[in-house]
Amino acid sequence: MLLVALAGVAAGTINTVVGSGTLITFPTLLAFGVPPVTANVSNTVGLVPGSLSGVVGYRRELAGQRGRVLRLGAASLSGGVVGALLLLVLPSAAFDAIVPVLIALGVLLVVLGPRIQRAVAARAESRGGIPDHGVWWVWPAVAAAGVYGGYFGAAQGVLLMAILGIGVADSMQRHTATKNVLALVVNAVAAVVFIAVADVDWRVAGLIALGSVVGGQLGATVGRRLPPPLLRAVIALVGVVALVALLA
Repeated sequence: MLLVALAGVAAGTINTVVGSGTLITFPTLLAFGVPPVTANVSNTVGLVPGSLSGVVGYRRELAGQRGRVLRLGAASLSGGVVGALLLLVLPSAAFDAIVPVLIALGVLLVVLGPRIQRAVAARAESRGGIPDHGVWWVWPAVAAAGVYGGYFGAAQGVLLMAILGIGVADSMQRHTATKNVLALVVNAVAAVVFIAVADVDWRVAGLIALGSVVGGQLGATVGRRLPPPLLRAVIALVGVVALVALLA
């Protein structure tokens, strides 16, 4: 029980800064003999409070983003619902094949983000500048990330940070705050679907929830102190680790 809670702390911390905390908690549950489906369901439900904790921890960076968060939050909600429904009707192999490709693309976009963002900004400037909510393709891209997050979830934060970093003119720290809200919306949708259609091990979910709430606050403290280049490097590193783990 202690180790599961500690895994929740680690996952909550990583989710707040980057994402991919599931890659810690899910294998931990499997190692202790929790059946895979039950582990997936209980882990998703348990990490929702940690996502909320991360949002609260980054509330200072959310100041002035109400309109942007509401607009992009609608995209995440729509995508999350679609992804959760796909989870119910499609075999995992139908979607899992593209997951490593999406994560690799997200890592590449995070690394090349500043250069691409300058090109996007220059193009947008000729058309009147980048809107507060981002260029036109940000909304559908966030919705697509929501579909991915509702279905699978791991490294969703890497994809969101790539989208926001390129298509929205703002700082990395404020993008992290926005990413936390969008990921919370998607995770909450998936959790509701899981609770409705599957059996949740509430003891496991409670332990992960307890740990992830603490981890959310730790992640906000640590993430806020990272300079943009280092934060970008951390995101890329976590994405590469997630990619290797999935391929393995």
